[in-house]
Amino acid sequence: MIRLIKPYLQQADIEAELEGIFDSGIFTKGQYSKAFPEKIAQYTGAKHAFLTTSATTALWMCLKALGVGEGDEVLVSDFSFPATVNVVEDLGATPVFVDVSLETYNMLPDVLEEKISPATKACMFVDALGNPSGIDKVVEICHAKGVPVIEDAACAIGSSVGDVRVGAIADLTCFSFHPRKLITCGEGGAITTNRDDFVEFFTNKLNHGASPVTGEYVTYGYNFRMAEIPCLMGISQLEKLDAVIEERRYQQQQYESLLAPLGFIAQKADENVYHNMQSIVFTVPEGVERNDLARFLREDGIETTIGTYSQSACQYYRSKYNDVQPNGYFLQEHTITMPCYGGLDVKLVCESCARYMD
Repeated sequence: MIRLIKPYLQQADIEAELEGIFDSGIFTKGQYSKAFPEKIAQYTGAKHAFLTTSATTALWMCLKALGVGEGDEVLVSDFSFPATVNVVEDLGATPVFVDVSLETYNMLPDVLEEKISPATKACMFVDALGNPSGIDKVVEICHAKGVPVIEDAACAIGSSVGDVRVGAIADLTCFSFHPRKLITCGEGGAITTNRDDFVEFFTNKLNHGASPVTGEYVTYGYNFRMAEIPCLMGISQLEKLDAVIEERRYQQQQYESLLAPLGFIAQKADENVYHNMQSIVFTVPEGVERNDLARFLREDGIETTIGTYSQSACQYYRSKYNDVQPNGYFLQEHTITMPCYGGLDVKLVCESCARYMD
């Protein structure tokens, strides 16, 4: 079976340090959980970084930091894993779905601008599949209206717009370290920001409400910490992330050269965007039934999946808000994610696609 993805981390990469963790007995709040956010901040160019248990808890904490609650509206990119909108719903706010580009899969700035209202408390921009195209324009529009931007960069570590890396663009940025991501800690996430006014909130709230200065519980809080072993895993992979991204980008070029003649349309990135290729996704040719293609490939020993979801079309949100976004829904039904990992023979996958087209 050609898998959809394989993690780049190997046990040998961390074996010596792992033994040290077991010898010390320090499994939380040790040297690696201190070093990992520092290295994330350094890599992204953000002033501050904070670790969380997942990108979902990171997004939830960012909404809490902005005071989002009942009566508020939050603008949300439609094409994303449902975790993005779930955190809005959980806090009692109203998600306002913003349709996306059929080329970049990202929030359409003109549609966003039309949907900003006096009730808008925040905008959640999603770097679809690691692609930050349009984030600069969205930040410009939102800041002109006094709306803070949370960037759901679950897939986008290592991507950049111009010479600015994702993590240092929006007011708040959230990353994921799930097994499908370019850096995996098993689970885990991070928040980055250049804003000093959020530092005390995240420092205290992510540690049960305790002040790191006095040790007093100055507020209520949560245990959203990452443990030492996952942090060690993250540090190891961060050191080779740029090389991994370059390999992914080369694989994407291979895919596009072989699949474009068959009618497959690749996700596009803006000219000034460096896309990390977290996932390599295509819109299937006109007339091709995506699910049928996926079944054929699976029978041929190749694992694929859909691009991702139209959040507004998910059963719960469709039923409650009845506001399905046409482009997001089209992409949900017509995109396919191809395998991508170190050492993959891209030609084999493309040959299978060609057999299906015949």
